[in-house]
Amino acid sequence: MTWIEAIILGIVQGLTEFLPVSSSAHMRITSALLFDRDAGASFTAVTQLGTEAAVLIYFAKDIWRITRAWFVGIFNRAERAHADYKMAWYVIIGSIPIGAVGFAFKDQIRSGARNLWLVATMLIVFAFVIAFAEYWGRQTRDLTGFTLRDGIVMGLAQAMALIPGVSRSGGTLSAGLFLGLTREAAARYSFLLAIPAVVMSGIFSLEDVFTPAAAAEGVAVFSVPSPAQMVVATLIAFAIGYAAIAWLLRYVVRHTLYIFVLYRVALGSVLLALLSTGALAAT
Repeated sequence: MTWIEAIILGIVQGLTEFLPVSSSAHMRITSALLFDRDAGASFTAVTQLGTEAAVLIYFAKDIWRITRAWFVGIFNRAERAHADYKMAWYVIIGSIPIGAVGFAFKDQIRSGARNLWLVATMLIVFAFVIAFAEYWGRQTRDLTGFTLRDGIVMGLAQAMALIPGVSRSGGTLSAGLFLGLTREAAARYSFLLAIPAVVMSGIFSLEDVFTPAAAAEGVAVFSVPSPAQMVVATLIAFAIGYAAIAWLLRYVVRHTLYIFVLYRVALGSVLLALLSTGALAAT
């Protein structure tokens, strides 16, 4: 991997991780268009440690309050009715689907799922899911009325994001809107829900990012970063991701998600055109 590649991919990760546009799709597309290869799913997973560090800092007070309530509630039954204690369990239980699916289909996620035909298709198809959620969502509930059912449904939606092009935030935001949550409430739970899955995925991918398999079947040759490049890319993702969190939370309070729908359809359409004409290889 070159330094310019590491820097650009770190910027892309930071800009797209929290937007409903699929950061994994953008990392895959950027690698293919600019560098004619794939940085790999492991590289994406590790740079996500930077963006999740941004979440931990931005929501530090909330995370500390929820974590403390969970530990206290474990040993004190009287505290178990507290909303923060319940939220901790909702995050834990909601994280199970993506962990189970990610473990079961690890090889497919790192190989066949990164085919650009699939990426382009999912960008467009899931754009309409987001549009339908925005149109039909009642947005009458905030996090004070959050339930275990909400956590499970949004956790299942998060698991779909293992397919590049779906989007972790897009999936959870859409599920939240279908459940009647406000955009802000869905976004806040989405940020919390991502922490366990992304952190564990990044940690387990650390070794693989430096010693990837010699081009998994059906996948373009991987570019391998040095430890220094990996650190720099992750730090860039952290800095830009932190700003993106604040921006997104302000944006969803005042605006719909339709702009992201249009962007996804446009990007997916351009990608399909490039693939159809042979200007870009799918693998």
